[in-house]
Amino acid sequence: MDRIGLDTRISRKESFLLANDGLYLGRLSLNTSTLDSISNNENIYGSHFSSISFKNRYSIYGSPGSSLSPYNPNTLTPPVIYLKGEKIGCLSKNVNLTNRVDPDVLNDWMISQRLFD
Repeated sequence: MDRIGLDTRISRKESFLLANDGLYLGRLSLNTSTLDSISNNENIYGSHFSSISFKNRYSIYGSPGSSLSPYNPNTLTPPVIYLKGEKIGCLSKNVNLTNRVDPDVLNDWMISQRLFD
């Protein structure tokens, strides 16, 4: 994501995932109708088949062997979580990272954060 796009999302206080290489990975929202929501299985961010979805276990953003994937238990470069415009941690299986959310409980975490829009 370019700096202008990132700054815009931050100024709008959006909640989203950002890959460590700068690629936008989708809005953190439980709304399955939102176009860029990771909960919308019909879009590139929520699909299990998209090359830029962390839900696709064969993509560089979802493969357990990729350093950019939250499913790699050893990665030091997982996706970054922005909550309401603030960088608050990461999405990762790596138990050694601080302020992490396990990708397998992300929906529960989004419920706790009231990310319904």
